[in-house]
Amino acid sequence: MTSSALTYAVHIADGMPTTNSDVPPDQSERSWSPTSSVLISNGGEALLVDPLFTIAQSEGLLHWLSEREAPVTSVYVTHGHGDHWFGLGAVLQQYPGARAFALPEVVEDMAYQSSPEVLKAVWRAWFPEQIPEQLVLAEPLEGDVLTVGGAEVRPVRLGHTDSDNTTCLHVPDLGLIVAGDVIYNNVHLMLAASDADGRAEWLRALDTVEALAPTAIVAGHKDPAAGDEPRHIEETRRYILDFNSGVRRTGSTLELYEYMLERHPSRINPGALWGSCRAAKG
Repeated sequence: MTSSALTYAVHIADGMPTTNSDVPPDQSERSWSPTSSVLISNGGEALLVDPLFTIAQSEGLLHWLSEREAPVTSVYVTHGHGDHWFGLGAVLQQYPGARAFALPEVVEDMAYQSSPEVLKAVWRAWFPEQIPEQLVLAEPLEGDVLTVGGAEVRPVRLGHTDSDNTTCLHVPDLGLIVAGDVIYNNVHLMLAASDADGRAEWLRALDTVEALAPTAIVAGHKDPAAGDEPRHIEETRRYILDFNSGVRRTGSTLELYEYMLERHPSRINPGALWGSCRAAKG
């Protein structure tokens, strides 16, 4: 995983149970998908992308970071969903010289996701006693470039994917896309917040990523056993197109769920699919 002076490494936090009681008929619980964090380094400094979520995930991430050669000098957050950044405070406490950045609209979404109302209704309800008490927001990024050891890395605005105002991070020197949630790697997509217009925007976001011609893509939610090949662009696209077809051809939540499982039997975390089907069919 090297190119010139830059390297990247991937840490994956395992999937975990939630208290969400809306469980698919073939499952015993609703789970959260495995989530990735990526470290881009030149050996002297390092940029961490998406510092994960729960207290336990933060502990695992910090242990992993302690074994890396370079200290974290900056952090980038791809989008506002709390499972990708609630662990930011722990990272900044461990690396007090580091600064955390996100695009301005993402910082606004971070503020919303960490509001008392959303924390109570969603994050602390689904993950009781697992969310850090103190949540730290990123700084709004001025301009459109970050650097690691003088090499440029570029946030790319993607609009709506599994939520609004999502981005990925392009690392040209590595041919790398750190995808956030625009790409899912052998994990069922979370389409619950994406109506027909949102799914169309997501498809356009995939075109944007594809045009960058990456040689490696690290998905924000990925199967730990899967590689990071560019084919996951097309596989994510096919999943959305199949979901669109299923919405038209099926009449109920269960029918849509079974339609998608038939076409994507190997993807992990079917609970995410169940939530998507609920949103589409009621």
